Amino acid sequence: MTSPVIQAAERAREASHGLALATRSQKDRALHAMADALVAEQDEILAANAEDVARAEAGGTPPNIVDRLRLTTERLVGMAQGLRDVAGLPDPVGEVVRGSTLANGLELRQVRVPFGVVGMIYEARPNVTADAAGICLKSGNAVLLRGSSSARSSNTAIVAALRGAVATAGLDADVVQLVPGDTHDSVKELMRARGYVDVLIPRGGAGLIRSVVEESTVPVIETGVGNCHVYVDRAADLDKALAIVLNAKTQRTSVCNAAESLLVHADVADDFLARVVPALQEAGVTVHGDAAFQAYDGVQPATDDDWGREYLSLDISAAVVPDLQAAIRHIRRWSSQHTEAIVTEDVGAARHFTAAVDSAAVLVNASTRFTDGGEFGFGAEIGISTQKLHARGPMGLPEMTSTKYVVTGDGHVR
Repeated sequence: MTSPVIQAAERAREASHGLALATRSQKDRALHAMADALVAEQDEILAANAEDVARAEAGGTPPNIVDRLRLTTERLVGMAQGLRDVAGLPDPVGEVVRGSTLANGLELRQVRVPFGVVGMIYEARPNVTADAAGICLKSGNAVLLRGSSSARSSNTAIVAALRGAVATAGLDADVVQLVPGDTHDSVKELMRARGYVDVLIPRGGAGLIRSVVEESTVPVIETGVGNCHVYVDRAADLDKALAIVLNAKTQRTSVCNAAESLLVHADVADDFLARVVPALQEAGVTVHGDAAFQAYDGVQPATDDDWGREYLSLDISAAVVPDLQAAIRHIRRWSSQHTEAIVTEDVGAARHFTAAVDSAAVLVNASTRFTDGGEFGFGAEIGISTQKLHARGPMGLPEMTSTKYVVTGDGHVR
């Protein structure tokens, strides 16, 4: 007998065929209906989320993970707005990537097409449920959503609202489905549903991503953890640097684009450390530093574990480096290749840093928190890819498509 996971995948496959032919107006109407449903059914969604949060807190879940799990009216309204933003973006399906008329008269066009069925495996982030559903629908893909069991009640309520809205808009509700089952067996089935699922996207901690990449037989777009660095150069405006470091570290700690490591050029270390260490500590941040930082009260000694760690909390590793090259070497060794930032007024230093640092996003005089699909103008993102094939960085609508060649002739034979 076919398992419930494969049955869901078969329904998604069938639904994807119709969605691939849907017009932009049909998809946009569904997206607006989905946004309206989240707001209209917020009482049910927030009540379900409160159950998840209560279970997490009772189970001793760390506060930063609970923060990722928690929904509020404000966050729900933001999720709805994300869907409306996606509706306002151009439809990537059918876009001509390149085209030409060959010497023999054949017309050649490479056009964007949906993947078909996308599987999402993610942890404790119920907002991802709406984001992924919206981006997949707009890009013509059916989506199978497998959130963590810790958010099961929230995801069930959200998906119920979204499916109802999709059906109301005249599309097959099965373009958005929650993967059946709470055990890891359902995750394994999804990872091995080759032929039913076209691509799999994991979004979560390093363990989850590694497990999906190593065990899946379905092609995977790898999203990565964020051990993000801010480097304060010798030519930095220290007022800018202080504001950027504080924003990057403290604006929201439980996200992958939060800064986890601070590097400071030795020439400005005396002045900057005297300002940044007290400011971080006042904001509740524990600094794990090298010898230079340890000269300040309350700074903890940094270890190799600190240099390579994605804290997702009010912690930061910190070191003084002798020059720009040393900063780049440190980043090359410890970075997860997600996001790095340089603060400098030296254009040459900025250009060298952006060329030499091999991460998905490199920022100059700006907080790492800007590495985000919404901030980049892509609408709600489906994740941030740290791989180098197909998609890299925040993944919006174009990244959720493949291409095919359409060749038009007039009786041509070879």
